[in-house]
Amino acid sequence: MNELGVYVHVPFCRRRCDYCAFATYTDRDALMERYVAACVADVVRATEAGELCEATSVFFGGGTPSRLPAPWLARILATIPRAPDAEVTVECNPEDASGARLDTYRAAGVTRMSFGVQSTAPHVLAALGRGHDPETVPRAVEAAAAAGFSRVNVDLIYGAAGETDDDWARTIHDVLTLPHPPGHVSAYALTVEPGTPLARDPVRHPDDDVQASRYEMIEAELSATGYRWEEVSNWARPGQECRHNQLYWRQGDYVGIGSAAHSHRGGASGGTRWWNVRTPDRYVAAFEAGRSPVAGEEHVEGDQYELERLMLSLRTPAGVPGSALPDSAELDGLVVREGDRAVLTVRGRLMANAVSSMLLTDAAAPRGTVTGAAPGAGTPGRYPAPL
Repeated sequence: MNELGVYVHVPFCRRRCDYCAFATYTDRDALMERYVAACVADVVRATEAGELCEATSVFFGGGTPSRLPAPWLARILATIPRAPDAEVTVECNPEDASGARLDTYRAAGVTRMSFGVQSTAPHVLAALGRGHDPETVPRAVEAAAAAGFSRVNVDLIYGAAGETDDDWARTIHDVLTLPHPPGHVSAYALTVEPGTPLARDPVRHPDDDVQASRYEMIEAELSATGYRWEEVSNWARPGQECRHNQLYWRQGDYVGIGSAAHSHRGGASGGTRWWNVRTPDRYVAAFEAGRSPVAGEEHVEGDQYELERLMLSLRTPAGVPGSALPDSAELDGLVVREGDRAVLTVRGRLMANAVSSMLLTDAAAPRGTVTGAAPGAGTPGRYPAPL
């Protein structure tokens, strides 16, 4: 069966984190019910148009999906045609993880929870603009286990102002010693995005060398406790890999539902990407007026499409064909040659963007050199993101 993912964007948040540049809003809760109706209409339209058949994975992201009343999220999910073994993930703030909410998710067909923990140090959470108390984290994970979830992810962020090596080590320890440790861990370097409060406060900008050290710390701890890297910023125990994210990394097909959501349909020689209007107001208005919510699209073909495929694969243990990277001393210590594949080392993961600049396709010359890369160019960041 061909894989197909569905991403549902929930743009509502209780508060906006200082580093967030996503299409999220703290003042649009009054739109929630109409937004849910528009998402349901979007799924019906995509299904009737043949764009959405049986999904093998569904991912509710945001924003804060747990900001929606649980039955409303379940209503959207019920509309999405799914394969019998489909993976269904919902992102959730730890403070929202009540037993009643998680029971509703589980009964609706959710199979995987993803908790936005970020840190277990209160002063680091404050520096990130996060609102939860670290004590809510074990309660959330316990509630997930009690509701029958055997697949749980924890999101972490490193590099915030005031965070020390000891703070980061404690966060990793706290996560790995939970009564029900998560099977999947995502750890992202704090990234300064234009237009955010963080961008306007240089004193709080992260240090590239510190972030590299923090990455090496979590890689060492997770590898020592049975996790394996799944992608530059993601690790999983065997059997706990995220099918939905893997679909992105393999340049698979997915349908985006909701405001600002992106879709992709690929073929042998190229693909098409399209995206919806950014704000929930315009998204709701489009459906209520009988208009398409699509704001734009682009076609990518040939060498550029192949290059994007290589860039995505390079970030995973699958690596790229050996012929896709030159035999250059600049890559010493950054990749290892395993049979006919080239795979990033730990140091190479920290320089992933720089290594990507050297990728070759059948008709392309190298795109650049490692030496020419900007400092910190490969520091792992929030992913997946548009290319």
